[in-house]
Amino acid sequence: MVEQLRLEDAELTFTPHLLPIPRGILSTIYVHLNRAMAAAEIESCLRDFYAGKHWVRVFVTPTLPQLQFSLHTNYCDLGFCLAEDGRRLVLVSCVDNLMKGAAGQAVQNMNLMYQWQEREGLQ
Repeated sequence: MVEQLRLEDAELTFTPHLLPIPRGILSTIYVHLNRAMAAAEIESCLRDFYAGKHWVRVFVTPTLPQLQFSLHTNYCDLGFCLAEDGRRLVLVSCVDNLMKGAAGQAVQNMNLMYQWQEREGLQ
């Protein structure tokens, strides 16, 4: 993530959570922004970036995703909270590690390789 976002190591903290659940991954990602931003700017940035990406759902702040919403699906759910200073961002992501994390991702990738509908076999 640091490489792709062109950040320094100290600018990003990634915390996957270990929970007593049979499946699912909840991650909390802390980012220090270069400039103060409004929540609407962050949401717009996420929505623009993931526009047309069927398997990514962006939650409206202050609602954060929960594992129960992504279990047994191929979705990656994203949400965020922004500190009052507008410079500290906390992103939360949820995926079903059996669907999106392994099996579903493999089917999605195969669909793309063979130029089939990306959603084929996943809905």
